[in-house]
Amino acid sequence: MNAPLDTLNVQWRLASRPTGEVGREHFEVTRAPIPEPGPGEVRVRNLYLLIPPSMRLWMNEKETYFPPQPLGEVMTGITLGIVESSRDPSLAPGDYVNGLGGCQVWSVAPAGQLQKVRPRPGVPLAAYRSVLDVQGLTAYCGLTEIGRPKAGETLVVTAAAGSVGSLVCQIGKKLGLKVVGIAGGSEKCGWLRDECGIEHVIDYKSEDVAARLDALCPEGIDVVYENVGGPVMDMLIERLRFKGRVVLCGLVSSYNGGVTQNTASLMTLVNKAARMEGFLVSEYLHRYDEVVGILQEWVATGALKYQIEVLDGLESMVEAIGRVFHGKNRGVQLVKISDEEAR
Repeated sequence: MNAPLDTLNVQWRLASRPTGEVGREHFEVTRAPIPEPGPGEVRVRNLYLLIPPSMRLWMNEKETYFPPQPLGEVMTGITLGIVESSRDPSLAPGDYVNGLGGCQVWSVAPAGQLQKVRPRPGVPLAAYRSVLDVQGLTAYCGLTEIGRPKAGETLVVTAAAGSVGSLVCQIGKKLGLKVVGIAGGSEKCGWLRDECGIEHVIDYKSEDVAARLDALCPEGIDVVYENVGGPVMDMLIERLRFKGRVVLCGLVSSYNGGVTQNTASLMTLVNKAARMEGFLVSEYLHRYDEVVGILQEWVATGALKYQIEVLDGLESMVEAIGRVFHGKNRGVQLVKISDEEAR
């Protein structure tokens, strides 16, 4: 006799490696008994799954900052969940935690590998797996530690309406920078102007990006916060000022293949004594409490705007990944796995 579905753990496993876009055919959905925690472990019911662009890279055979996702195993997933059974005194049933719970409903992990979340009244729980988590830390530390901006300098941000880019734009403005955001479509550009207060916005889908950059940045660009790559990145590098800095957060345009970088533009880094530096947010986890504390205050007072789009159910995961890569999502893309209330 089959066990009832509410006593089983629904899991999405990577069945094959995509060579282009991710499809339903690349996954196998299985059901297994709900796991029991061992000594020092907790069982978590996952509530939200974060869908970052880098999730596509984890599916490749080549190693990134994560080991390659093994075929046949539960797909790696960044989650926020609720503790429902604990065998460690540091976490109790009802506590919210962030972790790598995977693309499944239930997960078990050592308590030391989970980060306790203490939601502030009035701030949505989902914000703690988005703006008040790795996206916020990526935006703040990437800009301040790698970009090293000075008040009055010009900052250009690609994917400026995205989960990280929109925060970079607003943080840059708070630091006294002239901020230019590049985004796709009138709706996203309008949100940046009207809600985030970013005066200078370029719509790459309908405007001549090179001409608009020349008009808005006549003396060149001091800091580029790069999320996309491709031809626009070449334009930005070519317009760097002397000692300019490129903060290389990601190259999402290349993740599905087909887009390459024009290495000729890199000679500008030599000619302008400029610097381009990639970074991993894991290098700045020691600043987590400090930075999230700053961002939480801004969020609670309405001084930092953000967007979260939530699709319901693990079966919407492939659609969510597609929305991220086609720029259809608004801000952070989450998948809701289960209800927030404790059982």
